[in-house]
Amino acid sequence: MHHTGPMTAPSSFPMHWQTARFTLTLDRPLVMGIVNTTPDSFSDGGRFARVADACAHCDRLLEQGADILDIGGESTRPGAPRPDAEEELSRVLPVLRHAVTLGCPVSVDTSQPEVMHAAVDTGVDIINDVRSLARPGALDAAAHSRVGVCLMHMRGEPETMQAQAQYADVVQEVHDFLAQRLRDVSAAGVSLDRIVLDPGIGFAKSAEHNWRLLRYQRQLLDLGRPLLVGWSRKSSLGGLTGRPADQRVAASVAAALASVQRGAMIVRVHDVAETVDALKVWHAAGLPDNEV
Repeated sequence: MHHTGPMTAPSSFPMHWQTARFTLTLDRPLVMGIVNTTPDSFSDGGRFARVADACAHCDRLLEQGADILDIGGESTRPGAPRPDAEEELSRVLPVLRHAVTLGCPVSVDTSQPEVMHAAVDTGVDIINDVRSLARPGALDAAAHSRVGVCLMHMRGEPETMQAQAQYADVVQEVHDFLAQRLRDVSAAGVSLDRIVLDPGIGFAKSAEHNWRLLRYQRQLLDLGRPLLVGWSRKSSLGGLTGRPADQRVAASVAAALASVQRGAMIVRVHDVAETVDALKVWHAAGLPDNEV
């Protein structure tokens, strides 16, 4: 792929990710542990809907070796209904207040500006937005804070996104979308070192699109920012293995390693202990973290 422009020069590794309280050096792949406070998440729906359970899960994921905690109150599985801001806040704020005391970077997984502002006030480090700060007010919420941001590729809304899984060249189109959001968000005042990019595995994409994005993931590295990738327990893994969401641990770990091999520097996972162990073996074997 040939691209021009100041933000698409090949990057040298390692890079860093600047968040509100932490500078993440990215000298090794980081594991972002998922904490769902929703009653209807696709893989662990309802397990951590109670505040005490979600807080205990934060503690457990850190004990298992998570580098970052990602706490969300909106299920974004295909067809999921959307909570209003008040409901989402009631789910995530008590858990965020606990998480920010644990000494690790804390991410809020949200698209709602009201939730972003409240989360920033509690001291979170990162806004992880599946809608790439596209909602009115979201970009301002990020720009007027010091948080790191994750911009993800998606089309439409979770309720309807799978109907939009049509691409002439999925890798090129994801690349171009992320390049444009990177320009827009940096132009709004978010410095480039605060931004990471996510190809959005499973979001308005068929299994074939997801596998193609993994195979050609390196082509996204010329955007010059770290890649955060989330394959954990996704339906494409179920389609391949025939296993339900709670039996996709091995497939999820394999996909995480494959994405790291192709340049991902942060993997977003449910199964932290297993992923951390696999990355330790990877490192001990002298395998490259980034085959660029």
